[in-house]
Amino acid sequence: TQVSWKLRLQKREPLKNVVFILAERARDPNAEKRHLAMRGLGTLAREAPDKVRRYKKVFLDLLVHGLYDTLCSEVIHESVKTLTIMLGKIQGQGLGSFFIDITLQTRTLLDDENDNVRYSAFVLFGQLAAFAGRKWKKFFTHQVNQTQDSLLTHLQDKSPQVAKACKMTVRACVPYLKPRREQCFQSEEDQRNPRLSRQLSHYHPEVLLFLYANKIL
Repeated sequence: TQVSWKLRLQKREPLKNVVFILAERARDPNAEKRHLAMRGLGTLAREAPDKVRRYKKVFLDLLVHGLYDTLCSEVIHESVKTLTIMLGKIQGQGLGSFFIDITLQTRTLLDDENDNVRYSAFVLFGQLAAFAGRKWKKFFTHQVNQTQDSLLTHLQDKSPQVAKACKMTVRACVPYLKPRREQCFQSEEDQRNPRLSRQLSHYHPEVLLFLYANKIL
């Protein structure tokens, strides 16, 4: 499918026509067609990012819909991968309320039984941390702190690839981890906590999460 969509782009087939075809197939009852449609969206995001921006809301709607596909894990996996590509191309701009939908569903996929889905979900969640910005900081902070158990668990994931992705995500999420101590005063030791947190996130993320979870930091 990647080759076929590349050929369509090279022939300068109107993007509107391509998007219409993919949108139709993304909601097809046939799981294989839905899977291929999501892969086609990924190809478009890679090959024609500037043009895709014009249909950003259509793309995001289809991809978020794919995240909730209950019948085919391949559709979910392809949706997560394509979202990662697309968010990278648009630098997380103009997501609107899609940011909430993507974050909430990605959180549930961190514990998916499929190694590939878990890996891609951790990559996407780490990316969301970079794009939360001021608008979604409060919301994402709550989501990260609700996800501490999953983060701690998957640092020791049976899949080395997933464990590595989780470690990178923990580093990205450090700014959103809420300090558990009362902030009525700060000793010299307390003032070193941000630096300590950064150091632990780099070398021993599992220790950092344990300290937060047990209200030591």
